[in-house]
Amino acid sequence: MTSSSSAHLPADNKVVIFVKRPGENNPPTVDCFDVIPIDSPTEKDITSEQCIVRTLFLSVDPAQRCRMNPSTGVDYLGPYEIGEPVDGMEGVGVVERAGSGSHLHVGDLVTGCIRLWTWTKYFVCDSSDLVKVNLPPSFSPSVILSCAGISGITALLGIRKKALIDRSRPQTIVVSGAAGSCGSLAGQIARIEGCSKVIGICGSDDKCKVLKEEFGFDNAINYKTEKVSDRLSELAPEGVDIYWDNVGGTISDNVIQSVRFIMFIKCIPICFKMNTGGRIVLCGQIAVYNTDLPYPPPLPDQTVQILKERNIERERYLVLTYKDEMDEAIAQLSEWLQQDKIKVKETIYDDLSSAPSAFVDMMTGKNIGKMLIRP
Repeated sequence: MTSSSSAHLPADNKVVIFVKRPGENNPPTVDCFDVIPIDSPTEKDITSEQCIVRTLFLSVDPAQRCRMNPSTGVDYLGPYEIGEPVDGMEGVGVVERAGSGSHLHVGDLVTGCIRLWTWTKYFVCDSSDLVKVNLPPSFSPSVILSCAGISGITALLGIRKKALIDRSRPQTIVVSGAAGSCGSLAGQIARIEGCSKVIGICGSDDKCKVLKEEFGFDNAINYKTEKVSDRLSELAPEGVDIYWDNVGGTISDNVIQSVRFIMFIKCIPICFKMNTGGRIVLCGQIAVYNTDLPYPPPLPDQTVQILKERNIERERYLVLTYKDEMDEAIAQLSEWLQQDKIKVKETIYDDLSSAPSAFVDMMTGKNIGKMLIRP
């Protein structure tokens, strides 16, 4: 026996298939994927403990780029296999059919708790792999991914566990990849947690405007048109205490290595932009995801020397370390969102056929906030 609505599920369904690796040191292209028709599951396909889910939104995340390589370089996430369906870090959907032994019911809004989310519209899932979400009527289900999902959890726990903001004194944080989902939330949360100055680095004037006018950043730097080291000297003459690193590469080297000068008889270097005892939260390295390098990639010798001399902590941050604290983090993010203390933006691509373009465009920075697919 199953619980079901009176309407029949559409017979047509689609799934995204991984068909080609980008190759060594190459960016992903849309032809790395294919979108093919498949049959929708029926009630006959589920056991009493399973359900059929209709996907409402799919999350598109930079970490998926690592899965396009023959090896991801990590033990917690395997590579995509050629010819197999693509799955993402998370999704949100609604239960269309539920087995008699399922704790879920038709119409329940659900997200994944221990499973990756296949890039398809209708699929069969063990009910135990899903968690029911109670969402205020005024919010779109997409906020489960753009705020209370892995991006928000990563931002909140990273700020609290790794940034170690000291409320007793003024502190400055710089966030790279600041117009993305995780970066925009990290900056806002840093402000809530006590940072007196928040500076974002991003790739367009439009993004800079959003960071300042909508997300409440004090200043923003367009790395494509401005010299990061010079702008940091202007915007943070007191130095940088915390660097939230989403990108790696030359941008991060500039934040760490940059020196400001003052003119007396000659130029005299005053200080490195990263203050002594500063902290670098190593959240992502999107600038080097297309290269054949280990994660995290090795640093230039000059950067290593600066970190050592100035006692700057740079530690790889993996949110999965804090599984036991995720429920509390979700509750906090949800509360802040309802109180309008944090804001989110979403870039949404409609139809599953747009999934390859959504991924490629996300990797080239065409999104503001969370990149989502609405299949």
